[in-house]
Amino acid sequence: MRQLSGLDAGFLSLETDTAPMSIGSVSILDPRTADGRLDVRALREVLRRRLGRAPALRRRLASLPFDLARPYWVEMAPGEIDLETHVEGTQLPEPGGWHELSELMAWEIGRPLDRDRPLWQLLLVEGLRSIPGAPPGAVALIARVHHAAIDGVSGAEILAALVDGALTRQPDEDSAARQPDPGVLEVLARTGKDLARAPLELTKTAGRSLVALGEGALARLRTGNAPPLPFSAPRTPLNRPVTAERSWAPAFFELERVKRVKNAAGATVNDALLAVCAGALRGWLLDGGELPEDPLVAMVPVSVRSESERDTGGNLVSAMLVSLATDEDDPQRRLRAIRDAARSSKTALQAVGARTLVGSADLLPFALSGLAVRLYSRLALAERHRPMFNLVVTNVPGPPRRLTIGGAEMLGYVGAAPVFDGLGLILPVLSYAGTISIGVTADRKIVPDAAAFASLLEAALDELETAVA
Repeated sequence: MRQLSGLDAGFLSLETDTAPMSIGSVSILDPRTADGRLDVRALREVLRRRLGRAPALRRRLASLPFDLARPYWVEMAPGEIDLETHVEGTQLPEPGGWHELSELMAWEIGRPLDRDRPLWQLLLVEGLRSIPGAPPGAVALIARVHHAAIDGVSGAEILAALVDGALTRQPDEDSAARQPDPGVLEVLARTGKDLARAPLELTKTAGRSLVALGEGALARLRTGNAPPLPFSAPRTPLNRPVTAERSWAPAFFELERVKRVKNAAGATVNDALLAVCAGALRGWLLDGGELPEDPLVAMVPVSVRSESERDTGGNLVSAMLVSLATDEDDPQRRLRAIRDAARSSKTALQAVGARTLVGSADLLPFALSGLAVRLYSRLALAERHRPMFNLVVTNVPGPPRRLTIGGAEMLGYVGAAPVFDGLGLILPVLSYAGTISIGVTADRKIVPDAAAFASLLEAALDELETAVA
C-alpha cells in the first residue's frame, strides 16, 4: 500500500456530484493497419497483455471510515482487473462526425468513475463516418482516468500500456503474487504508523513553505513585472458554480504554424499557445459584452517530475499564474506581454520552489478539505469572491511520431480535463506527431457551444500569424 500525497488526495476532495475529477482523451484510430478491424474484444486482449506496464491501471483506493486520513493505493495483480467492465464499446449515431463524437465525449467526462474499482475507463466508439482525415471504418478511443491517479505527464504511462512496441518491461502475470485485500484494521495500523511520523514531516514541510514564500515575496519586490497574486483575477462568466453537464470540442493546429509565431516574437511555444487562448477568450467575452478591464489570469501547471519519477504515477505538478493581457487589443503586443509575464512567473516560481508548493498540499487535513469543498459548492461561494485565477491552460508534450494501438494507427489525439466550482473552462493542450490539439472542456451552462469556442481558437492563431508577419 502507498498513501496518496496531499495533492493526489486533493483531487478526490474536489470531486462533487457536479464535478467529476477525471482526465480524458480521444484518439482517432485507423483499423486498416490492424487487419481491417479493431473491436472491443481485440482491445481487451491488448490490455490483458499489457496491464503490467501501467501500475496506475491496477491501483484501487483503500479508505478509512470518516476519512480519518488520506486514502491508500492498493496495487492489484493484472489478472484481477475486470476488463469486461473497464473496456466497453458503443456506436456513434449518424452522421458520425465531430459533433456527435464531441457530444459523446461531453457525456462521458461528466460521469464520475466508480471508486470501488481502479479509477479508469475505456470506450471504443465505432461508426465514425465524417471525421476529416479519418478513413471509412475509423474508430475512436475515449479514455478516462481519475486525476488523483495521474497528472498530464504521468498520463503517458496509460498511453504506454496501449501503444504497440513500447519498451517497458512486462511482468509475468502468472508469477505475480496476489496480495490479499487490506481490511480496515490493516489500513488503520498503516495509518497509525504514518501519523506517528506526520508531526515531524509536517513541521519540516511547514518550515520549508514559510521560508520559500518569504523568498517568493522578496522576488516579487525585486522584479519589475511581478506575476499576479492569487485571488486578484477579475470576475468573469467563467468563474461561477458549475452544473453536472459538460460541453467539449477539439481544435487542431500544425505545430510548425505555432513555431513560426513564437520565433517571430522571441517567445516559446507555450507563450504562443497562451496567446492563442487569450485571443479566443477576448473574442468570446467581447461577443458576450463581458470583457473585464483587467486582464484574465491563467493557471499554468508546471511538471516537477524527474526522470526517475516517470513511472510513479500520481501528481507531481506545481503551478504558476500568468496574466493573459486580454485588455490588449493588438495581438502582437498581447503575445509580447504574455511572453514577459510568463518569464516573470517562472522566476517567481523558481524563487518559491516548485516542489515546496507540491509538498505544501500535505498540510491539509483530508477530512476537512472534503468538507470544505462540499460547503463551498453548496453555498455557491464561487460567486462571492474574486477568482483565484480565471482558467487553466495545461500543455503536455506528446510523442513526435505516429503510434499504433492493437495495430491501428493513431491519427489524432486530443484531451479533456475536469472543471469545478469557480473554474468553468479548462484548455488542455496536447502535441502529437507534429499536430497540437486543444480540448475545450467547459460547463455547458457557462460555455454552451464548445465548438464555437474552438473556432475562436483557430481564428486567434490566424490573427497572430497575420500580426507577426
